[in-house]
Amino acid sequence: MTPAESGSSSPVWEVIRGAIDLHVHAGPDVMQRRLDDVDLARDFLDHGLSGFVLKSHYLPTAERARTVERAVPGSRVVGAIALNHAVGGVNPAALEVSARSGARFVWMPTVDAANEWTARKPGAPPPAWGAVQDQLMARPGYPPPITLVDADGRVGEEVSQCLEIAAAHGMVLATGHVGRYEIFALVRRATEMGVGRIIVTHAEFPSVDLTAEEQVELAGLGAFIEHCYTTAYTGKTTWEAVFANLRATGAERAVISTDLGQPANPPAAEGLADFADRLLRAGFSAEAVRRMAVVNPAELLGGR
Repeated sequence: MTPAESGSSSPVWEVIRGAIDLHVHAGPDVMQRRLDDVDLARDFLDHGLSGFVLKSHYLPTAERARTVERAVPGSRVVGAIALNHAVGGVNPAALEVSARSGARFVWMPTVDAANEWTARKPGAPPPAWGAVQDQLMARPGYPPPITLVDADGRVGEEVSQCLEIAAAHGMVLATGHVGRYEIFALVRRATEMGVGRIIVTHAEFPSVDLTAEEQVELAGLGAFIEHCYTTAYTGKTTWEAVFANLRATGAERAVISTDLGQPANPPAAEGLADFADRLLRAGFSAEAVRRMAVVNPAELLGGR
């Protein structure tokens, strides 16, 4: 039984009160989602959680986020964009417009990242978006997968332009599903260009699969390391691996998110509570869990 099933009075809910989930999927989307934006916002408020970043692999969400905040007073819903082919790929114009529309979060390529199609572990459970993406990629003329660096390992010009925009608008840069060599090049270049808020996306996800040592190195470069509930919950990694990596970097440079929204998985609020409960039972202090679920996400997003 998860903490959420025992009701919002469970002690774990107090530990994560005011949490912001930096990685949530909701409808309407290209694929079916468990809840729509409005119901998700209401569910978070009902559980004492502050809000979430609304992620779609295919659609910008800034306008939706602003509408949901009006529809659900007291909620905090943060708009975002993922730089996949649906928005023109690594497209500075799309990012600039999205930022001017209120997006606070930008993911580098996810479903269209070349690494996603070359580094996936054999036998790993397929991602929820896999069937949709397979259909898109089968269409004649669909653009090739995206790599962020050239043959010499240098970040491309359009990537640098996007980093400049992210820095100018104070956006949070998330690394997406690119490979480890791209992640390191991206984090270093982003830091050089003044991007002050950087997250390494779901570090244990099969196509990313960063070692503890790599996570520590990236944290040392100034990035926060994201650990997502679904990665372990769906068997793409083990809980023990997540706990070991968190102990290596420490709570100061870590965030816990859910990556939930799939119809077959738990609601995001329940998943975040279950993640927190597992951490507490694994020996992490309530202060450390709160740091990763509440304090660090709030600091990354800055003010209202």
